[in-house]
Amino acid sequence: MIAIGCDHGGLELKNAIVAHLKEQNVEFHDFGIYENHSVDYPEIAKMVCDSVVSGEAKLGILCCGTGIGMSMAANKIKGIRAAACSETFSAKYTRLHNNANVLCLGGRVIGSGVANEMVDLFLNTEFEGGRHEKRVQMISDLENA
Repeated sequence: MIAIGCDHGGLELKNAIVAHLKEQNVEFHDFGIYENHSVDYPEIAKMVCDSVVSGEAKLGILCCGTGIGMSMAANKIKGIRAAACSETFSAKYTRLHNNANVLCLGGRVIGSGVANEMVDLFLNTEFEGGRHEKRVQMISDLENA
């Protein structure tokens, strides 16, 4: 299951991704928002990330205006490795090399076509492990220090 959420800056993009997930028969939980009104994005980031950390969701997707605010909030939550991406190469390699578990996207900087390609790559790329395992562990060690 995938956890997804957005603020007002990412609502349109989140809705496009939700439609894409439905077309792909990907199970997801939409943590909102559902109508265009101003919200505090850290609250949405927490709900999505708590779902990932608890194991309820395998991965998370967060959308805001740029993806940056959501990634900053998400990365404050222990166990989360969130990446703000705006192109497909980064969306693939943040899973492959960094074992990212939350993808953050900007509704004001990328279109739905590219976003859906990024989502597909993020969801379908497995962590490579190997030499990257040590580095991901080092990130966890920083978080626990």
